[in-house]
This record gives sequence, C-alpha cells and structure tokens, in this order.
Amino acid sequence: MKRLSQLFGFVAALSLALAACNFKLPFAAPTTEPVATAAPAVEQPVKISGSFDYTNSIITDYYVEHAVALVDMYGFVTRDREWEIPIASQTLGFLNLDAEAMHGEYTLQLPAKPSGMQADVDNDGQTDAGVQFFAVSYWPNLTGGPYSEGDDRSRGWPTYLASVITDTENEDEVIGGKLVVWAPDDKQQFPTGFGADGMLFTADDPVGAIPAGYSIVDLDSDPFTVSREPEPQLTLYEPQDVALKDFSALSYSEAFDKMFAIVRKEYAFNGIAGKQPDWDALYAELKPRIQQAEQDKNATAYFLALRDYTWAFKDGHVGLDGGEMGYNMFIEATKGGYGFAMRELDDGRFIVVFVLDNGPAARAGMTVGAEVTEFNGEPVGQALEVVKPWSMPHSTDWSLRYQQARYLLRVKPGTEAAVTFVNPAGEPQTTTLKAIAERDSFNATSVYANAPEDLLPVTYEYLDSGVGYIRISSNYDDLGLIIKLFERALKTFEAAEVPGIIIDMRYNSGGAPLGLAGFLYDGEIPMGQLEYYSEKTGKFEPEGLRDKVLPNENQYRFDKMVLLVGQACYSACEIESYGFSQVPDMIVVGQYPTGGVEAEVARGQFSLPEGMSLQIPTGRFSLPDGSIFLEGVGVVPTLRVPIDEATVLSAEDEVLKAGERAVLQPLGAGIVPSALPTLLSQGQTQSALNSAKMFEEKAREEYETADYLEVDRTFPFTIVLSSSETLIWAWGWCAADQARLDDNLGKMAVAFTLNGQDIPKKQFLKLDYDSSDGQRCTAYLLGLKDWKGGENHAVTTANFVEALNDGVNDFPVGYQTFEYTVYVKP
Repeated sequence: MKRLSQLFGFVAALSLALAACNFKLPFAAPTTEPVATAAPAVEQPVKISGSFDYTNSIITDYYVEHAVALVDMYGFVTRDREWEIPIASQTLGFLNLDAEAMHGEYTLQLPAKPSGMQADVDNDGQTDAGVQFFAVSYWPNLTGGPYSEGDDRSRGWPTYLASVITDTENEDEVIGGKLVVWAPDDKQQFPTGFGADGMLFTADDPVGAIPAGYSIVDLDSDPFTVSREPEPQLTLYEPQDVALKDFSALSYSEAFDKMFAIVRKEYAFNGIAGKQPDWDALYAELKPRIQQAEQDKNATAYFLALRDYTWAFKDGHVGLDGGEMGYNMFIEATKGGYGFAMRELDDGRFIVVFVLDNGPAARAGMTVGAEVTEFNGEPVGQALEVVKPWSMPHSTDWSLRYQQARYLLRVKPGTEAAVTFVNPAGEPQTTTLKAIAERDSFNATSVYANAPEDLLPVTYEYLDSGVGYIRISSNYDDLGLIIKLFERALKTFEAAEVPGIIIDMRYNSGGAPLGLAGFLYDGEIPMGQLEYYSEKTGKFEPEGLRDKVLPNENQYRFDKMVLLVGQACYSACEIESYGFSQVPDMIVVGQYPTGGVEAEVARGQFSLPEGMSLQIPTGRFSLPDGSIFLEGVGVVPTLRVPIDEATVLSAEDEVLKAGERAVLQPLGAGIVPSALPTLLSQGQTQSALNSAKMFEEKAREEYETADYLEVDRTFPFTIVLSSSETLIWAWGWCAADQARLDDNLGKMAVAFTLNGQDIPKKQFLKLDYDSSDGQRCTAYLLGLKDWKGGENHAVTTANFVEALNDGVNDFPVGYQTFEYTVYVKP
C-alpha cells in the first residue's frame, strides 16, 4: 500500500526509493520555506501539459484513480531513497488516461509559490538560498486521500512515467529528460551539465545562472538549456527495461533469437542449481524446429516449439500465451478422461476421490475411496513420472507431481488403459477403461476446485463459531479496494471481539503485494532483496533497498490469528502470505505450502509473431544469506493438515476446519497458571458488580432457559482473556416464594472449586432479591482479578439430594455442573 513506488519493488521494479549513496554534498543544508521575493515580471511557466505512451499495462491493471503530480526531487539530490516526499510539496494535475490506446494526456497548474525543499547546488562553497526542483510524474492514488501520505506515502524520487529519465543500471541516476526548477531570486545558480562523472548534483557539475521563478531545464542538451515559455510540454517516459519487448513484426527465427539472447543473459535464476536450462542444448534442439516452422509457415509448429522452450525451465512464472490456437490445443489434448480422479496421499497411495456417474470407471465397478495401484501394468506412482502436464513448468517437485497425477488420466477419447484398483473392503481387480470426452473428472482435482466465485477481491463473514473469516481472492485489479475491504473486515471483527480471525489466501493467484500484514503488527517485517542482471558487472546486483512491510497507521489486534495457504497461492500472493506469516503468533495452516513461484516478471514480457506472448522472470528476491526468497519453497504451514483418506474424501473444507480449531484453541491452553487469581472480599465483589462481567457474559457458549431445567447435565463455558480483567463467578436459585426457596436450597448441596481447590461458600457474597417476574431468589457471587496466564478451571456443582419443585418445575434427584474454563493469554 505504499503507492506506486512500493508496488513496483515487486511488480515492475521501479521503486521510487533507491540505494543511498554516500555523497558529500557541496551545498548547504536545505531550508523548507522558500525565500520570500516579489514575483518576477518576466515570462515564466504557469501550466505544464504533456502526454505519454506506455506498453506495459501495469498502471491500469492495478490502479483506478489516476493523476500526475509535481514531485519534489530533493530525495535524488541527497540520494536518499528513504526520504519521504512531503505532502506540502505535492501539486496534483489532471490525467486523461486511454487504457485501450495505452496513452495518457495531462495538465498541471503550477503553484504561485511552491513548497518543496530548497538546496544550494552551485558548488561555490557559500551558503545560498538555493532552488527547488521537481519532476512531473504519474502519481496514482492507492488508498486514503488524493495525496501521498500516511500508509500511501512515497519515498525517494520518481523513475516511472516521469519527466526525467533514469538509469536502472546505475542506481537510477537521472540521465536525461526535463526538470522543473524554481528559484526565489535571480542570484541562484544551477548545473549546466553532468560534469566529468556523468552524474547530476555532484561536485564537478558546471553551473550557470538560473532566472527567478519557474524554469524548465532540458537535461538532454549539452549544455543544459533553460526555457521559460508559459505553457511548456513535458513528455513522461516509460523506462526501456519495463517496456514490452515487441518482436511481433519479426520473422519466427529473428524473434526467437532476440528473445533467447535476452533470456539467456537476464533470466532471474541463472546460476541457481536446478533452475536454468542447458542453454546450448536447448537452442540446438529448438532452433531447427523454429526454422522449419518458418519455412512451412506453420504457426502450430511454431507454438509447440515455444511451448517446449518454456517446459525446459523449472519455474512456474515462465509462461506462453498462444492465444486461441494454444487454448484449443490444450482443450483437445485434455479432452478425454476415464471418468475418475485420484489424489496421492502422504503414505504414497493413490485414492479415488471422484467417479463420474455412468462413466468408464463407474461401469467397471470403481467406487470413490478405491485405491489405484497400477496403470498400464506399472505402479501408478511410477507411471505418472513420465507425464508432461500442460500446466508446466513448475517451480516445485510436489506441484509437478500433483499435476502429473491429474494429467496421467487425460488422453484423447477412445484411448484405452489397463487400471488396477481395489475398492474399499474389496479385492484387487484389473480392467481396461476406454476414455470418453468428459472434463468433470479433470475439474474435480483442479487446485481451484473449491474456489468460491467471489464478486469482490476481499470477502468476510462470521463462521458459526464466531470466528472472523476473511478471504483475499485476488491481489489484482483495484488495489485500493482490496485494502479498504481488508481493513473494513479487521475493524468489524475487532469491534465484535471475535475469538480470532482466519485469513484465507488459498485461491489467490497473485498480482501486487500490498503489505497487509502491516495492519496486524507494529514492527517492520523484512522481505526479499530484489536483484537484476547488470550489464555493467555481468552479475545479478541488488536494485533498491531490501523490501519490508511497514506498520500501518491503524492497528488491529486479535487473540488468535490463522493464515490458510495452498498451492494455488502464487507470486504476489506468496509475498503477501509471507508477510502475514511473520506476524507474531500467526498460525499457518494448510496441506501444501504456497506455490513456491516467486520472481519479478514485468521486465520479461515479450510479444512474438502470430499474436503470441511470452513471460520470463528477470528479477529475483534474495535473503541476507544469499539464498533465494520463496521461489521453490513457498510459505510452509506450521500446522499441516494431513493428506489422508479422511481429508481427501471429506465433503467439508478440512483445512478451514483445522484453522477454525486452531483459533478456538485459546492461547494459554494446556498451561498451568502460576497461582490462583485474586479472590475479592464480599465488599469488593459488591463494588465490582457495576463494572465487571459475569462468567456467562464473557463465554462463547449460550444456553436457553429450557436448558437449565435439565438435571444430570454439565454446562461448559469457554472464556478467553487476552489480558487479566475482573470477572464475577455466580450461582443462584429462584422459587415462587421465600418458603419454597428455603425448601429448595435445603435440598441442595452446592460446592465451588477453582483450579482444583475448594472455595468455601462463605467466601461468596450472598444476595437475596426479587426477580422481575416476581420470584424470590438467592445468588452467590465472587469477584476474581489478577488472572495468571494459562488455563483456569472454575466449577460450580449443585447436587439435588432430594426431589424438589420451585413452584413451576419439578427437579428429580441429580446434579447440575457448571464448568468455566478461563484461558488467559500468557
């Protein structure tokens, strides 16, 4: 939620905040207030307008509130990418964005007196008032008000769709474009060139006079030129490394060679064992096929060669979009099935989880729960190892194997297979199944099989247990809406004092990470360091600062928190999930980790002939020890739900149930308190009645009046405290009149125990009163405070030693027991 700057750290690697360089500045410390001066009489800019074209649709994929802004460049002067751009210096302009044409046009009125940071950049060794300098930049609103502030703050300086051009190979140094400069008077100077070091705002910059008021400085001329026209036009630039690599007008061979050369050099996981292909062997295999496809003008053969190129990787982010042709080939290749689906269990067995009514398997007598042991004469686990699923490539062995078990059963209709299976309580049997055109069995084990069709990216509800449930089904489209809905859920559940929350990320295929964990933790959460291949060094080098989840201004707290993960959570979903997993006391629940598919792909977008497009990761995330962040591993459950017959054959959501159980198992469960809570005196209890709550008021359970008429019954109550508070332990009885009340109480034996220790009745405050319905009542009450962390048990037992009647109801000999379990967070 850190505006465009933080988003691109993951998605487009265009962060506003760049690595701090230890420059010693040749100018004085800045002043925040411009020097007061009369407005120059000479002509100067008053309104800036301009346009831009873009090829990467990321801005319209994720933002709906578009604008441009005059952005203070002081962060670049100091090379401080942590510098937070002040709200006072931001001037917004109108942007008309044509998403279909991928074109924008803007206008921006300059303030009469800007409020940016001033810096003395004339290198004369004297302290001068200095100047303010700005870039015009695309400036979308993510959340909150229209300005970049609070959770939506921006840092550093703009590098994407800005009026300045930056060098991503050199710490995003400004190397061209145009700056908007404001001088308080005509006594200030400004650089007229980059100097010998090729860098702006360093000691070797040549300088010259700059007029008072606004000027436009053109950094592309040598020396820099200054213009003062009233309504200048400034173009905003899309960085070349983010722009779509469009080879669609080239021949098959030319496009392939250009793409191959770039990927061979810049592929994110070059040098990582098991990730990169054998480049020479792959080229030798595929180039003749590409040439033959070109010679034959065979688009299908071209697609298949490119498909096999992507299948040579072990990386779920590598992908080929073949358009309608590719989709039709996939449909045809997976058209047929044998009418059953199976899952591999933790113990290596394969269990049938779906049988199509009147399908080939059903007609052969196969039932749900059957174990499949052989396929075409081979052990089924061995038979699937040669399968190449159309879902390739995969970043993990386990996700590949999951899909191989699905695609083993996908063939052309009419294909026959010998299948050996054992029905529950049956004997092994081998039958020949002939595939028919059906997709139900294929869909039954899709990783999205149980995904709900949400109309919104975030939905939330109360489970029957009272647990708050939040499902984040997308980190795509309107990012601001995702943040608003997620915070609304947190606010709702915190106000309701739910026992805990479940955050379900299982069916989120990614988009842009938003650092939502910042709502749940007031500390920073370190994340991965983005790295790209450097032409300068020939190695992968860090770009920008290591990312981190920052605390949000609004914080929410819950006693128990559970994160649900699964293999359909990819890419940005995994980064979001990792942030959640690092919140203290978060329990991660799942049968599988997240997909283990994590890299940056915005710079690896290729447009190829025949309308095809290819995606290759070019940025990778690393940990401080140099290991790769999340790729091939994912976010691993801390509470794993077993993959066994009970879970795969269940009609219920077993992962959600496990998460709910984890929430309802209170903090403090199983821990013996260090001491009893403090027992209040009768007088203290009397005083506490006005503010303290009864056990029953704090308990999760509720009972009807009719329940309390039952004898020989135990009534459990669960009370969860995140911190100690005074509670009232009470028991009472009512009857039609005083005489009957005395009779009833004389036929009862009431006892109280706390953590196994007897608490005398005389310790309790006794109150006699008339109820609202005219009955006469007696109550025993005891206040308790200073609860120690752990699991406390308060038990009230009322034994009916003789049958009795309260004037309305009869009660036989028996008992009623009230068990209060008070969990206190340690």
